[in-house]
Formats: sequence, structure tokens, C-alpha cells
Amino acid sequence: MSDLIKEIQKRKTFGIISHPDAGKTTLTEKLLLFGGAIQEAGAVKSNKIKKGATSDFMEIERQRGISVATSVLAFEYRDHKINILDTPGHKDFAEDTYRTLTAVDSVIVVIDVAKGVEEQTEKLVKVCRMRNIPMLVFINKLDREGKDAFDLLDEVEQKLGLTVCPLSLPIGMGSDFQGIYNIWEDNIQLFLEEKKQKVGDSIKFDDINDSSIDEVIGEKAAKTLREELDLIQSVYPEFNREDYMKGDLQPVFFGSALNNFGVRELLNAFIDIAPMPQPKESDTRLVKPEESAFTGFVFKIHANMDPKHRDRLAFVKIVSGTFKRNENYLLVREGKKMKFSSPNAFFADKKEVVEESFPGDIVGLHDTGSFRIGDTLTGGEKLSFKGIPSFSPEHFRYINNNDPLKAKQLAKGIDQLMDEGVAQLFTLEMNGRKIIGTVGALQYEVIQYRLEHEYGAKCTYEPLSMHKACWVEADEKSEEFKEFARLKQRFLARDKYDQLVFLADSSFTIHMTQEKFPNVKLHFISEFQDH
Repeated sequence: MSDLIKEIQKRKTFGIISHPDAGKTTLTEKLLLFGGAIQEAGAVKSNKIKKGATSDFMEIERQRGISVATSVLAFEYRDHKINILDTPGHKDFAEDTYRTLTAVDSVIVVIDVAKGVEEQTEKLVKVCRMRNIPMLVFINKLDREGKDAFDLLDEVEQKLGLTVCPLSLPIGMGSDFQGIYNIWEDNIQLFLEEKKQKVGDSIKFDDINDSSIDEVIGEKAAKTLREELDLIQSVYPEFNREDYMKGDLQPVFFGSALNNFGVRELLNAFIDIAPMPQPKESDTRLVKPEESAFTGFVFKIHANMDPKHRDRLAFVKIVSGTFKRNENYLLVREGKKMKFSSPNAFFADKKEVVEESFPGDIVGLHDTGSFRIGDTLTGGEKLSFKGIPSFSPEHFRYINNNDPLKAKQLAKGIDQLMDEGVAQLFTLEMNGRKIIGTVGALQYEVIQYRLEHEYGAKCTYEPLSMHKACWVEADEKSEEFKEFARLKQRFLARDKYDQLVFLADSSFTIHMTQEKFPNVKLHFISEFQDH
């Protein structure tokens, strides 16, 4: 048993979230670089460098320089095993990110020094705060001109509703950027290179009033630094790990991921303070990581990781116990036993078969279509983990088959992509027409691209002006429901799991329907049974 506890204590599983272009993928790469997991980092925008970033492995990501799939990356650093879940920043893929946040124990929020807090960051931080996930903030791109450090700290507090505690401080910014004073370890790191691509050896100062600091960074910068440090001590709370763990206090680091600057400090502090795998609530009880029986849940499904073999991988976050290769586990929803001969551990688009995995780890299980997002696997106990909902889509289109001979391929492709949670499929009760609903419009391009390239099926879309999909909860035998179904029959559909959905064309319609049929409840999240 003590071996299991040792493994749990070694692990840190976290997600990186930000608005697109704040430098999230670059930061991920640099963390891997410091962890010795890769030898060189590819610049992320495909027009700068043909290599492409290690963590963006789908063709459409390479074309657009954005991450659309959440990738899982693992590396070892200072006797710890670090699992990073890199999430799509693009708002059209927000739902994938929300689901990924159910599988992390903490989060690093990346903010661009010039743009400050952006819209997508606000949305994602809100989800983290709902779940009280511990957050670290990394303010990136300090080698460019940007906002004043204190203005940024204020903005983070006001816009994101966080209580910040700076653990490092920039010396200058943009062209005057000289380095970083690391409050956490009490030392200074300077840019010594002309090209500013290499990190200078850090110079340690035990006393901030040491006069040799003035010689190294110049009197003016040294004076400013001392004043700012005084200000930090008088204005911001001291770091308290308990508050951070509860989600009440957020440490802030400054740096430039592209120039490797401040990344090591972030990583070192992260290892010192970030939580190890945490307990998770199920429908029957709280499951703790140190329990000997295995439990885990599927938070993502990815079809065709390898286009040569039509394989689907279910990403499972291990919550408790040890997951072993070739052992029988129970898929709770189906009540059936399954065993896995080649469970995968990840490194970007490389994966390897693992014999055993521990709480906090993410394993990829080859799936022939039995998994759904949110499924629970256990050693035999009947319990289900909660909290992986589908959100009401904001865009709707009819999907039409463009090649009658490929109807089967199209149906299979749609079915598998919906299992992945790329989008949601609604089938109209009245005429069986299929409607695809997504959170963002870019999803349609991805679906069309993947259907053609992975399944050989061509589709076209037809616009449909709908406002929201509402999941219906009602007594289907009641007169009130029958009247509702008669009046709204043109707008009723079934989702993939055969739940009844009402497609409303405006918020006014929703309001009127709720007034007229008070016992027919409308939900904007699919997982209403648990709430």
C-alpha cells in the first residue's frame, strides 16, 4: 500500500488554460523542454517553422496554428511525474476544455502581458472557480512591450475575481526587460544574451539591499525593484498554501515562454505547491486516490489518433488504486467486464504501452465503440463519477449526405465524432432529419474535414436558425406533456442517448413554453439527473 501512496505523492496533473495566442502551447513545449522530454521546441505557428509544435498533431491544427484537440503530455522532473493536459484555447472548442477541467487537479492560467485578461480566459477561470480548482497565473511575453505589472495584477483581481500573490517580479519590460526577481526562491535571473534566447545563470542575492545588485542591473532599475518589492509586501497577502489549495489565493509568475524565461521558476514553484491527485465525488461516495481498488472515468474520446488504423482512444483519468494491463474492469454503465491489452501512456503524438498506472495518470484505452464521455470504470464497485455534462449548443445546421453511395461511412463517421464530444447530434422526431449542434462555428469545418479525410464521406450543411437545445424533463404520460408534444412536435428531437430535446428558436419561445407548461422542465445542460 505504501508504494501506491509514494506514486500518488509523485504525481501532479494539471491543465493549461488561456485565450488563444497567449502562448499556452509554447509554454507547454518549454515545460517539456525543461523536463528533458523533448530536445527542441517547434515554434507553434506553422508559417514560422515547418516542424509544428509537438503538441499540435492534427492537420487542421497545423494549418491554422491553433490547438483543437486536448493533448496529454507527460514528463518527469525532480522525481515527480508531471501530466499536462493542454487544452484548446479557441472558444469554438470550449466544451472540450470544460470537460478536460474535470480531469485536472490544478490549473495554470496564461495571460498575455500586452492584451491582459481576455474573454476566453474569463470564461475558463469561471469554470475553475465553480470547481474550486487551485490556479497559478503565468503572465507571458515580457520581452514585448506590455501593461505595467501592477496594472496587470489589478486587472487579474478585478476581471477574474482572484486574490493574487506575486511570487516573481519583472525587472523592466519589453526592450528594457532585464530579468526576473524570483520572490519564491529569493534570487535574480538576468538576460545576459544579446539574442535573449538563452537564460543567464541566476545570480543569488540574500539581501535585496546588496549594492552589487545596482551594478548588475543599474541603479535606476534596482531602485524601482526595491520600491516594487516593498509595495508587494504591503499590498498583497503572503503566500499561504492552504488558501491556494482551496482556490482562495492565486500565485502569479512573470516570464517569457518563447525565450525560456521564468519557466523554470514557474515549474519549480509548481512542484513545491501544486496538489497531488485529489479525491473525487461519485454518485455514492467520495473516492480517495489511496484506496486500493481501481476507479477512473473517461473525459475525452479521440477517434483516429492514427489515421492508418481506424482506432479510437478513450482517455481515462485514474482516480484511485492501480490500473493494470490485462486485468478485468467493470464498465459501470453497461455492467460489462472489459480488459485492455495495450493501455497507452502519452507523450504528445507518441504513445507507449504501459503495464500499470496510478492515480493522477491519464491512460488511453483502445475502444471499439463501447465508451462514452463520462463513463466510469472500476474494479467491480458500482459507482459513477459525476460532472461531465454536455452544454446546450449555440449553432445548429442540418447535415446532408453529398454522396449517396457513402451513406454508411457518413453515419459511422458522425456517430464516432459525436462520441468524441466534437459536437452533438439531434434527430428530429417528425422526419428523422439529422441536425448537428456545436458550441462554436469552427467545429463544422473540423467535422467536414475529418469526415472526408478519415471516413471518406462528404457532407454539406444547411443553415437552421435555432436559439438553444433544451433537454426535456417531464412525465411523458401526463396530459400536459402530451399537449406540449402536440404543439411543439416540429421542434422535438432525440439526442444521441435518446433523451428528448426541444429545439427552441428564441429565448422568448423558451420563456413562453415554461409559462404555459410549468411541469415540463427545460434544461440547458444534459446532465440534469445529477443536479
